[in-house]
Amino acid sequence: MSIRRLTGKERYIDVLVYAVLIVWGAAVIFPLLYVLMTSFATEKEYLTRGFFIIPREWTWDAYLYLLKNDSFANSFKNAVIITVVGTAISISVTTLMAYGLSKKWIKGRNVINFMVVFTMLFSGGLIPTYLVIRQFGLIDTFWSLWLPGAVAPFYLIVMRSFFSSIPYELEESARVDGCGEWRMFFTIMLPLSKASIATFVLFYMVGYWNTYFSALIYLNDSGMWPLQVFLRQMLVLNQSIAETATQVQEEIVYTPGAKMAAIVVSALPMMVVYPFLQKHFNKGFLLGSVKG
Repeated sequence: MSIRRLTGKERYIDVLVYAVLIVWGAAVIFPLLYVLMTSFATEKEYLTRGFFIIPREWTWDAYLYLLKNDSFANSFKNAVIITVVGTAISISVTTLMAYGLSKKWIKGRNVINFMVVFTMLFSGGLIPTYLVIRQFGLIDTFWSLWLPGAVAPFYLIVMRSFFSSIPYELEESARVDGCGEWRMFFTIMLPLSKASIATFVLFYMVGYWNTYFSALIYLNDSGMWPLQVFLRQMLVLNQSIAETATQVQEEIVYTPGAKMAAIVVSALPMMVVYPFLQKHFNKGFLLGSVKG
């Protein structure tokens, strides 16, 4: 088997593509590296040395402060609760609804599908949504974050397309063996859709973990704020947070190192989870794009 050699033009294009990718990758990695390195630098070095990448003196003081900061610990706990419970609710409702809408014999299926697509084009608006949530008594509860966004229309459509692409003969064989709808869903459909479910679990997790605006609107109790709202208070409203923050190691309260350390810690959970779900990422989308 002969191997075709690249022409001069093709080599030039390859070099150009790799150069662009390297520059683009450096542009993405550089800010992350700067944040990480600054979190290990002392306040004195940050203020006197100016811009740097590698600190001359390494310290864990910023991270130790965060571990002793009650506000940060509470917001981190709230973010974990919101993410875990919210993801479980969203993926359960999305999967069940997608499976039901994939059945052509269900009456009113087209109407419900239209309502799902309609929400992708038009929203109820911030004020009407707030009034509905307040009317149901969900203000200052995590349900105000879970219920309004329990189902993402795009994810639902992709999963519905995947369930529709499963051969009907497989369902007929299961029914001949006495398999009911619930048993078929849990023992046949869910194992076949592991890639799609893993993909959307990741998306839902990232969405809930990064919850900011909804929490700022619906959660008036600062004790219920998730991590992203706390970071906003730390980075933008430093003075108002400092008045209520734990005064342990006061000399580094919300210094640049503490702020950078908070950013690193807030990004770490998703960076840890992503490698375990990454192998399902591309496959999950391709499975749902076979049939509309």
